[in-house]
Amino acid sequence: MPTILITTDYLSPGDAVDTYLTGLGFTTRHDPLRGKRSATDLVAALDGAEGALIANEPMTAAVFTQAPALRAVVRTGVGFDSVDVAAADERGISVSNLPGINANAVAEYTIGLLLVQARNLARMAAGVEAGGWPRRDGFELRGRTLGLIGRGAVAQRVRPLAEAFGMTVLQGTLDEVLRESDFVSIHTALTEKTRHLIDAAALARMKPTAHLINTARGPIVDERALAEAVRTGQIAGAALDVVEVEPLPADSVLRGIEGITVYSHMAGQTAEARRDAGLRGAEELVAALAGRPNHPVGAGSSASPHLGEDS
Repeated sequence: MPTILITTDYLSPGDAVDTYLTGLGFTTRHDPLRGKRSATDLVAALDGAEGALIANEPMTAAVFTQAPALRAVVRTGVGFDSVDVAAADERGISVSNLPGINANAVAEYTIGLLLVQARNLARMAAGVEAGGWPRRDGFELRGRTLGLIGRGAVAQRVRPLAEAFGMTVLQGTLDEVLRESDFVSIHTALTEKTRHLIDAAALARMKPTAHLINTARGPIVDERALAEAVRTGQIAGAALDVVEVEPLPADSVLRGIEGITVYSHMAGQTAEARRDAGLRGAEELVAALAGRPNHPVGAGSSASPHLGEDS
């Protein structure tokens, strides 16, 4: 039976996913991605593997060329921007994602970031940790407008949660969302069209009291423009679960700016979402190796470029 490489860091030998795959006769090889991995190391990890259950691996054309046994790749999440799908198609390699798999987790996390920004929670906790007792007025979500960029599963899950807080939810044109919202929350996929979608011009259209929330993909936001906008008071602040380079570099322009809080790409990381992603990913990989993928994103697929409910 084929060998399957598993790089998703929360999957491990002997867990439910491993038991499922080995029970079907597959040989599993675990090489978890933690931080960065060179193309050379990735090629070595893929040696002889016919299937791969991956995290955010840089699956480039060069990698595919040097992995001749590979027949199917499944991303244990929604975003697949790290995979050169066209190159995979050329080599007959199936690529799948798991649409909507972590939508509830990301939606709840998004609401959490709204509350953190509205009530200055991160700053207040840091002040107490430093020995102070800061007390500063925040504001309530009720009566505020939340603008959603994207119409995928996460955005649809965010809407009723925000409305339960008494918020007005806006999903109009980009200009309307930027101009009218108290919070602008990004839930769209990273494509060439959305790269730096939120640039200096976009930020200039936002209210000076508005906050930007990003739980999708870092490169959708021009970080230098965002840092300048918050530093100068053009917008009030930002909460970012994703950044252009992860982990956040020591010299990032986002560091040291009051009003910007960066988190460690955890929006989709709940026990429930991980369990579902692991098992559904394994099932998808088995189906893909049999030539019957349920969620292909390559040639002939109907995968939407607007899914955005990434992890």
